[in-house]
Amino acid sequence: MSINKYEIFLKVVELGSLTKAADVLGFTQSGISHTISSLEMEFGFTLLIRNRSGVKLTVNGEQVLQPIREILKWNEKLKQEVADIHGLEVGTITIGTFTSVSVHWLPGMIKQFRSEYPYIEIRLMEGGYLEVEQWIEAGVVDCGFISLPTREKFEVIPLKKDRMLGIVSKGNPLSAQPFLSLSQIAKEDFIIPKAGSDYDVRRVLDKAGIKPNIKFSAGDDYAIMAMVEKGLGISILPELVLTRQNYNVTMLELEERSFRSLGIAVHSMKYASPATKKFLKHVQAWLMGNP
Repeated sequence: MSINKYEIFLKVVELGSLTKAADVLGFTQSGISHTISSLEMEFGFTLLIRNRSGVKLTVNGEQVLQPIREILKWNEKLKQEVADIHGLEVGTITIGTFTSVSVHWLPGMIKQFRSEYPYIEIRLMEGGYLEVEQWIEAGVVDCGFISLPTREKFEVIPLKKDRMLGIVSKGNPLSAQPFLSLSQIAKEDFIIPKAGSDYDVRRVLDKAGIKPNIKFSAGDDYAIMAMVEKGLGISILPELVLTRQNYNVTMLELEERSFRSLGIAVHSMKYASPATKKFLKHVQAWLMGNP
């Protein structure tokens, strides 16, 4: 069985299309189709259902997806361990992340990391907190930035406490207040991050016993700020999200100071690849120099 076939299969599943996978991998569509057919012949069953909208895993395909991911993960770790023995620093790291980390931390982190380890490739997958946790658990990513607490089975390196702040439009009378009263939040229209990205805000609200008047839910932090700017409601967001933003909003300390705790997690430090371990150490060192 060929590792290359597994990599092609996984890319087709990831992109949901033979054509897209062919474009990304530099193959013809017929070449990708032939590879999948060859893998199906080896296994003795169909892996993908092909239709006009793309491809979908069969029940049997679902069953072998995770073992194939594990094989590719261990193959990558083997290559890195062999290179490490020879004193070479090579490999690929796939990192799960979310918007505020992607915008404010990762560009600096990656630039410095690449200067030290130019032959280690970094791939990013961006989603909400829940998606990142699922990717870590399934082995889709090697490590992921998360908001604590997270799943007990993960090994976590705490990184930073990030203050939660209220945001209101400049035209809202609350913008003149010295802080955002918790009781006032319940009286205002509220804009909340989408489910799976709302852990931090929910913790603040639940701790204060507040049931907000939720008018909108948005999947992007910057969309929330734009809606607040237009007076569609108020919100609560982490300070890191609000850093260097250009929206015409007022940031207010909460009446009861609250924080989100950011960390980076792996499924198992023992089985993390050499490249992943180097990146984890780099993240901690970078944050010490960029508090």
